Amino acid sequence: MEPGNQTSISEFLLLGFSQDSEHQPILFGLFLSMFVVTMLGNLLIILAVTSDSHLHTPMYFFLSNLSFADICFTSTTIPKMLVNIQTQSKSISYAGCITQMYFFMVFGVMDTCLLTVMAYDRFVAICHPLHYPVIMNPRLCVLLVLMSWFISLTYSLIQSLLMLRLSFCTKLVISHFYCELVQALMLACSDTLINYILQYVVTGLLGIVPFSGILFSYIRIVSSILRIPSADGKYKAFSTCASHLTVVSLFYVTGLGVYLSSDASSWQGMIASVMYIVVTPMLNPFIYSLRNRDIKRALKKVLGRILCVQ
Repeated sequence: MEPGNQTSISEFLLLGFSQDSEHQPILFGLFLSMFVVTMLGNLLIILAVTSDSHLHTPMYFFLSNLSFADICFTSTTIPKMLVNIQTQSKSISYAGCITQMYFFMVFGVMDTCLLTVMAYDRFVAICHPLHYPVIMNPRLCVLLVLMSWFISLTYSLIQSLLMLRLSFCTKLVISHFYCELVQALMLACSDTLINYILQYVVTGLLGIVPFSGILFSYIRIVSSILRIPSADGKYKAFSTCASHLTVVSLFYVTGLGVYLSSDASSWQGMIASVMYIVVTPMLNPFIYSLRNRDIKRALKKVLGRILCVQ
């Protein structure tokens, strides 16, 4: 390939799932429905938490932030894909591609940080219940969320700035439905060593450190639950963190499916990406509200108010 000047780059091509025109309406309907369910479900969680004073606790504060991050995470990729399907276009501008990468990384890392913070919250609630109000005070809760934003924004900004210094070859085709960082790096004609080092070292740290924190929290949580004498007490303690544990498992299993895939452009890699980007954020509101009476009660109030207004 002939190297091209970076200033002459106007767009990338996103091949997506299928180039068969017969499959486009099915894909459009499927992803549009999942996108709408994701938006509505997470918006309802945010409205329920903000409107019900009984839910103004650290756990639900973090949950509402997670719902906001999930909304933004899904919105970075799916709307553009839907527009491309509808217009039968596969292009995304160079600036649009870099912007999509940036926000994809911001909210992906934000999800990881928030799930870690929520694990710590459950650890304090179960292992140190008497000190919980003192430890998880409003100031610390806000500080933990701000730290999550700082880590997410800083990492994503560095990655994006390093992408801007690269020059690309003439064939700017990405075999995916969004601007996937590693595939974009493979198209570069200039030296990408620093990019790859940052990608694998820092991304590895952002995966290993939070996961280790979550794992440590749940080892201590399980240890504390096993020391509870009554079966009813054990069930109540475990039920307070069952939803979070389910969401964490789903997030990390689908995330590993994406980043450990041998070929991210294969069908398996793209399906793993859909599970990670769309399905997990779509299921999170259902997982948290399925067996949570407080959320159910708040959601009924919110839906009641909406219906009354109409």
